[in-house]
Amino acid sequence: MCEGAIPKLGTTIHISALDGIINVNSLFTLAVFIGLAWNPHDQGNSLSQDPSCIAEPKIVEDLVAFHVYSFSCFLFSSLIALCLKQAIRLAKSAHFPTVFTLDLASINKTALRVGYLISAAGSVLGSVFLMLGLINVVQIKLGILGCGSMHTYGAIIPLVIFVPLGLLIYVCTVFYAFTR
Repeated sequence: MCEGAIPKLGTTIHISALDGIINVNSLFTLAVFIGLAWNPHDQGNSLSQDPSCIAEPKIVEDLVAFHVYSFSCFLFSSLIALCLKQAIRLAKSAHFPTVFTLDLASINKTALRVGYLISAAGSVLGSVFLMLGLINVVQIKLGILGCGSMHTYGAIIPLVIFVPLGLLIYVCTVFYAFTR
């Protein structure tokens, strides 16, 4: 760093934000593992009485695929967040002592922002794949969408409204933070 240049600083605020990403991804990863542990081929797993409303094997295959994609995205996002967190901790030096409760470190602000965006993108994609997997779980348990069951629609409609709405708010917040 040039003498007289203003250092780019990372603080415990950045580490706390990264901890939040890691914790949320861990909860979603647990949900994916629970979903993968469930046996969708069990004959008693469907609540639908109509044989034409029973989910086809393609829906079961999609369920497993979406869970694996979701797990991969959450793991990727968490690993990026952990790397950023470790980079901030390694960047701490004697030149930046702890001031009150803020740990200061010289970091590349652009690299940090790009890392946040990549981690956020992994979390968003993981959430989308988890939502698609849950839609398949509903179709397996309550009957396929084509049968028009009010229970199936009652479970899926809030899912496809609230998850994308939450993701939109999350993405807007990440982009707002990215520009500050």
